[in-house]
Parts: sequence; structure tokens; C-alpha cells
Amino acid sequence: MPLTFTSLREDDPGPRWQALFEASWPGYKAWFLSEGYRARPGYLTCLMKLQEHMPELIPLYERLVSLAGGSDVAARFLSMYSPPPYMTGCSQAAWTRGSARLVRNYDFSPRLFEGNLLYTAWNRRVIAMSDCLWGVLDGLNDAGVAVSLAFGGRQVVGEGFGFPLVLRYVLEFCDSTAAAVAALERVPVHMAYSATVVDRDGVVATVHVSPDRPTVVTDSPVCTNHQEQVEWEAYARFTETLERRTFMAERLADVEETEDRFVRRFHRSPLYHMQYEKAFGTLYTAVYSPREGEAAYLWPGHSGLKQTFEAFTEGRTLVSVRRARSKMI
Repeated sequence: MPLTFTSLREDDPGPRWQALFEASWPGYKAWFLSEGYRARPGYLTCLMKLQEHMPELIPLYERLVSLAGGSDVAARFLSMYSPPPYMTGCSQAAWTRGSARLVRNYDFSPRLFEGNLLYTAWNRRVIAMSDCLWGVLDGLNDAGVAVSLAFGGRQVVGEGFGFPLVLRYVLEFCDSTAAAVAALERVPVHMAYSATVVDRDGVVATVHVSPDRPTVVTDSPVCTNHQEQVEWEAYARFTETLERRTFMAERLADVEETEDRFVRRFHRSPLYHMQYEKAFGTLYTAVYSPREGEAAYLWPGHSGLKQTFEAFTEGRTLVSVRRARSKMI
């Protein structure tokens, strides 16, 4: 199955981001209005919520809305306040022997995947896999903070922000795991999600957020698609969330495990998935190195893509996702 990843650098929002918006807007607009025009909060509500919870983003938000043409629907979409519900898979883990790494598989539908890797300097330098054109699925900043998200395995939907925008906020303004945790505890979200954060000093946190209950902060280095316990049994069985979490935890606890071997496990069962038609197929493996300022994207049978703040290569990377090998022993 072919996929295209576009690596693009634009320090300040301008014509290149605008071109991405124009190319993606028809699909995003249809999704945003899929439940009806009145199902989404109005523009003034969206703006007030941004001002209340993430005011530092307002200048950037207004610039992006202008580049997007300034329409009411585009402005509401870009606020990412109470969007339609969506969910992803994902396995993520922090390797902390030696220099810290954040390793993750992103599991989703290839048909709905944006595929844009953006290097920006909107408030500080950030390399991140994009969602909804300025949200973040995973990435790192030049302060040495890396973060990734995973769906939390709960069906509840409430009022709050789409989690990718909260991760954008973290990378734009946080310079440590502690600062990231404080932001994640403060900003309301519309669905249950989890974030794993690693900073350049190797400090790790996995944070479980929900629209209907207090945020839970843990020091767990592994995260899959449930929070403290399984609450959606059918989804847990389908995604093997317990099995994946146990597998990663056991590998991290093995004193014989090496970093290279641990990363290679993400291309094999039980971490690598092929249910693409059910929106649960592995689209890429990311390895973030906060101290080195390096982001690597890996696929089975492919040489991979390595990007850094000092050496970022623009262009398209064509990959073919393929069936995973059997579990390593």
C-alpha cells in the first residue's frame, strides 16, 4: 500500500502552509461539517476558548485563519475546539538507557492520513507530524521536548480541544517534561487521549486526559490505547491494547534488551498492525531523540527518513506499508 510523506520547512506561516491548506481543505471541511453546520461551536465561542486556555497561540491562529481565507468555517475548524470525534491506535514508549528516545507507532487509516512533516519556527523550532494542518500527532522542539499521542480507549465525547492542538501548544511553549505536564493538566480536551512526554534530561511522563474526569499523570514509559484500565472491552480486544502495553513493558524491563532491538520490535507483531481498512494500520514508526534534536521515521523494508534541526531535507518520501514479520524472541 503506497503512502507519501511530505517534508516541508516554512519558518513563518506563509504561502507554503497556505498551499497545504488549500489542497486539504475540501476533505477537512467535509469531515468538520459531517454532523451538520450547527453541531460545531460558533466562531466566537472557539476564539474565547482559545483566549482562555491557550492565549499564546492567538497571534499564530489569526495568521493561519487569514491564510486560510478567513471564512467562518475555516476559523472554527482551525480552532480545533470540539471537533467531530475521531480516534487513532498507537503504541509509544520511552527508552531511557543512555540518551533518551521516544519511540512510537502511529496506527490509523491511510485514506485519512495527512502525511505532512513540518519544520516550523512559529514560536520556537518544531519538527512534527501534522494533523488538521497545525495540530501535532508527534514531534519535538529545539528545547529538547518530544511528545506523542494515543487514543485513550473511552467513548466519551465532551467540550474541549482536539488533542493534536494541545500537543502543538506543548511543543511551541514548553521546555521540559514538567512544563508539558502542567499544560496538559490545564487545557480541556474533547475526547480521552494519552500523551507520552520525554525531555532532553530523560524525564518521562505519560498523561491521561479526558473531558469528564481529572487528568492523571504517571511516570510510565509505555502507553497504548487504554488509560489506567480498560473501559471499552470490544475496542481493547480489537486493538490488543493490553497485550501491546505488556509487551513493551517487558522488553524495557529486560536488561539484555538493546535500543536498536527495541526499535526494530515496532515493525513486528504485536506492535505493528495491518488492519488498514478498519483505520488500524501502522503508517510509520517515529523515533525522537530530544537531546540530539533528531527525528527518524521508519518503515519495514525502507531506509527511513532522518531529520534534524540543523539538517532538514525537504521533499517527498514514498513508502509502501507492508505486512509485519512475526514476533521477535
